[in-house]
Amino acid sequence: MDADLVKREFMAVFDELVAQLDAELASSFDVPPPAQAYIHKIMTYNVPHGKLTRGLAVLQCYKSFCGHAHELSAEETRQANMLGWCVEWLQACFLVADDIMDGSHTRRGQACYYKLPEIGLKAVNDSLILEAMIFRILKANFRSHRAYVELTELFREITFITEVGQLLDLTSQQEPGHVDLTAFTSDTLYRIYRYKTAYYSFYLSVALGMRLANVEDPQLYKHAERVCLAIGEYFQAQDDYLDCFGEPELIGKVGTDIEENKCTWLVVTALHECNASAEDRALLEANYGRNDKECVARVKEMYGKLGIPDAFQAYEQKSYDSIRAMIAELEGVMPTGAFEFLLQKVYKRSK
Repeated sequence: MDADLVKREFMAVFDELVAQLDAELASSFDVPPPAQAYIHKIMTYNVPHGKLTRGLAVLQCYKSFCGHAHELSAEETRQANMLGWCVEWLQACFLVADDIMDGSHTRRGQACYYKLPEIGLKAVNDSLILEAMIFRILKANFRSHRAYVELTELFREITFITEVGQLLDLTSQQEPGHVDLTAFTSDTLYRIYRYKTAYYSFYLSVALGMRLANVEDPQLYKHAERVCLAIGEYFQAQDDYLDCFGEPELIGKVGTDIEENKCTWLVVTALHECNASAEDRALLEANYGRNDKECVARVKEMYGKLGIPDAFQAYEQKSYDSIRAMIAELEGVMPTGAFEFLLQKVYKRSK
């Protein structure tokens, strides 16, 4: 099916879900019209403006696990797209909260939600409303579905895993303003990648498609988890690289990882694989984690001197080849179209 048509059908389901939630709020809750309009804005400002890869992937994964012999009905497609939007609602919930914690300014080419003058820290509660809406969508549309319990538990499990990942990210440096270079290790980095990003960004969409396709074999879910975590680690390393070297106009935000003292692929690679000298380490200790443009520029200059951009290009190709090999091992064991779809979506991305 034409990609534009797939996206148009997906967007139509978003409009349907927003209307459904608006109607429920108006009919089942004693909420005045201004509050109803406010909640409507929570959804329309935060949910539909990203690349939508996570959400669109649910339908692709469902198709992959159903096989070519099964032509999805309009209702089956609609259900897959509803679950895809639940993933996008979860993404929006995380991003609203993450932007507050990181002190970010822009997201998806527009002002961060909490930066809107009329919103501010009300956005903390609004992120919780976005999360709660997922379970209202599931209840309204999947309560009689054979996989309702599994779908609900999957969202609850992945939500908790991601929140633990956010905690690991936020606590990778114990003292604000103090840089402990010994905390920047590969083990710490990839633990954050798995928990904060990989499960909800990749495994969730695949597992939802598998549940819709009535896949029950636990081993197949283990295989899917292994591949999805590898894709997620690669994706988050890309994100780290783009945060530093990407064009804000293209990636839709101004990167702040250096200022925020984040444990990233760049700083870990600089310290452990690019032979950072004692002078380089001293420069990091003096400039990393400082909300100062000159300090940020010094760190970026050091990354360039150490060859971080070239190292990332090599890492990207190695990761891609490794994941392709993982997928090849599963040929004949389970459908692999979902993994190919996700990998091609992220390979050499620029935003």
